[in-house]
Amino acid sequence: MTVRVFWIAAVLLVTPVHAQQPPAPAHPPCATAEHRQFDFWLGDWEVHNAVGKRAGENRISRIHGDCAILEEWRGAGNVTGTSLNTFDQGRGVWHQTWVDNGGNLLALEGGFADGTMTLQGRSVERAPVPKTTLQRVRWTPQPDGRVRQLWEMSGDDGKTWTVAFDGWYSRKP
Repeated sequence: MTVRVFWIAAVLLVTPVHAQQPPAPAHPPCATAEHRQFDFWLGDWEVHNAVGKRAGENRISRIHGDCAILEEWRGAGNVTGTSLNTFDQGRGVWHQTWVDNGGNLLALEGGFADGTMTLQGRSVERAPVPKTTLQRVRWTPQPDGRVRQLWEMSGDDGKTWTVAFDGWYSRKP
């Protein structure tokens, strides 16, 4: 009888704990091939401009259960910035929100095609005259392991482009 009472008590004590835990997902929610498209950018980087001058350093890491990519930029001249990047499964696009210590906010969207991640969006300047500028940033992994980030701006809705930054990422040793 005491063995039977022990098993009944054990079942009663253990069952509620298991009943309260949600079932484990069949696979992680951000384990799709699309979620891995920007993985080439992950790492600790030294960044130089197109003529080889040091522009800063960047740490790119996965966060939130591999559902987002965090960028932590520290540039020459005490410029700092952070971006949060994620693949929006519902719309099938990549999204980046950038904020820096100059008070700038930039929201970009796009995707990965032909070996390049391309995100674009519009920025608005209010003073002295309201002006909208189309921003386009492209990241392309290079055969030697570096990554090229080409940031361009257009004031005529994409008819012509001006290079804002041509950065070359090299992994820190």
